[in-house]
Amino acid sequence: MKALANMPKVGMALYLAGLVATVAPFVGPAQAESLTIGAAYSLKPAFQEIVPIFEREYGAAVKVVYGPSQTLRREIEQGAAIDVFLPAAAEEIEKLQKKGLTLGEGARIYGQTSLVLVMSAASRATPVSFRDVSLNRAFRIALGDPKTSGLGDITARTLTRVDPAYKNRFQAVYAKHSEEIVNLIHRGEADAGILYRVDAINSGDVRIIDESPAGSHRPVYFGQAVVWTCRTESFVVAEEFLDFMMSPRIQKLLLKYGFEPMPVLGAGDGGRRAAP
Repeated sequence: MKALANMPKVGMALYLAGLVATVAPFVGPAQAESLTIGAAYSLKPAFQEIVPIFEREYGAAVKVVYGPSQTLRREIEQGAAIDVFLPAAAEEIEKLQKKGLTLGEGARIYGQTSLVLVMSAASRATPVSFRDVSLNRAFRIALGDPKTSGLGDITARTLTRVDPAYKNRFQAVYAKHSEEIVNLIHRGEADAGILYRVDAINSGDVRIIDESPAGSHRPVYFGQAVVWTCRTESFVVAEEFLDFMMSPRIQKLLLKYGFEPMPVLGAGDGGRRAAP
């Protein structure tokens, strides 16, 4: 201490500068946790508001990869760099869960929607119903592709219940995902289309003209899960994101973007359900 007291001011400054330079590399600025989310296109409008809130409050850097649910699920099976999976149908998570490819508690249901028949918002054609579309072979309907899209798979099952021979009743124009269905209708390449209600509500290019027939469907549950490809350093923030999506304020925000209210769950359920 006496040596430091007797040190000239210039020498003292150089000494302290050297000390800071030695310690600084070990301190360094704290880096934000990173999180990669694989999400259905249906979530894009809501995520434009939800993701920035999460980043700001949890200090996380979030990257969202949008795609058809079945396609994203297959990519995860093959090792895609995704931490959290939010498909447009909880069945896609159930398929991963059966293969042991989810972490934590598996599927957690955070939202639901239903199927609707839509036409162009600018169309002056007479609206049709789900049952009418099977009466006109020239009628073109844009559908999700069952081979790549969760929407397509659910649509195919619903139409089969309405009319097992539906494929011979109209012209099906297949699309990879909901955005492509809207684009086909907007460009006049399809007369109508079948979408999730949440997609129709968030699109200014289409209008709902009919609901799926009673008894032909059940609610479409939107689920989420941490998947096996989640990086170790991102697991904690991934679990935080699942809780964040289940929080009352985010549930309320999802209603703003067209999701339907979730049913009241039993005591102790904690917002968790097995994939239907």
